[in-house]
Amino acid sequence: MSAIALTAQERRARRKEERATAFSLMRNLALREIRAEYKRTVLGRVWSLLNPVAQIAIFSLVFGLLLRLPVPTGTNSEIHFFPLWIGIGVITWAYVSGSISGGMSSLLANQGLLTKVYFERSVLVVSSIVASTTTYLTELVVLVLITALIGGPAVLLYVPLLVPLLALTIAFVIGLSLMLSVALVYFRDLQHLWAIFTQIWMYASGVMFPVALVQQAQDQLASEGVLLDGQPLPLVTIFELNPTERILAAFRNIIYDYAVPSLDTWLYIGAWSFGLLVVGALVFRRFSRDVVEEL
Repeated sequence: MSAIALTAQERRARRKEERATAFSLMRNLALREIRAEYKRTVLGRVWSLLNPVAQIAIFSLVFGLLLRLPVPTGTNSEIHFFPLWIGIGVITWAYVSGSISGGMSSLLANQGLLTKVYFERSVLVVSSIVASTTTYLTELVVLVLITALIGGPAVLLYVPLLVPLLALTIAFVIGLSLMLSVALVYFRDLQHLWAIFTQIWMYASGVMFPVALVQQAQDQLASEGVLLDGQPLPLVTIFELNPTERILAAFRNIIYDYAVPSLDTWLYIGAWSFGLLVVGALVFRRFSRDVVEEL
């Protein structure tokens, strides 16, 4: 009995040591990526703020000033400011899409390391997303400060809600990245297909226009007689099935509206996030065993 107990104890100690090693490696890889991102540039990490600011300025000019897209008024904040509304969408979308792209290519980008040393492969995917999350956190702080200046400090009461929402978003990103990272090792064309899909996904996520515009299009088509089985085309329903549309809407609820996202939104995002995380982990465990031979 003592020998069995000792063996079990040794296994627990080994698992604990492996987890500690994996965590240490993930932290070091994330720090390396953060430091390398703006290494030897004059402005350094200021670029992490200038890039989204430039995107917000361009989208505000095109969609807000030239195309005159309607911007909703904040539910409780009564803010009516297109650059801020679109800024929340642009920055959050850039984080989600950039994290997935980075996580997806992390195995290929570190194939030299993979072929030399054995370690838990998922560390590469997670460390890439941790580095992206660090940058996004900085941008979120700036967004909240700008919102507080425009709409008042009441936004700070809703800031704690960003913690669980960000945790769900990270789970969503990690789950999808785990699946795509092993798929890319076996099917290299995926990288190019994903770039095309991301463009479509961005417009389908409501980054640049509100759901009211989709409702308007649905009503317009119905008035012109474009129906499906006698009913209006369910454009709004299809639009809101997209999980990233719900994620962006939830961030806007908290920061722009000074409101709590609905229970339906939390449950929908949670179901997608946990579902993708579980499926992604299972797929990664099944197919990551032979990635070194495929690299």
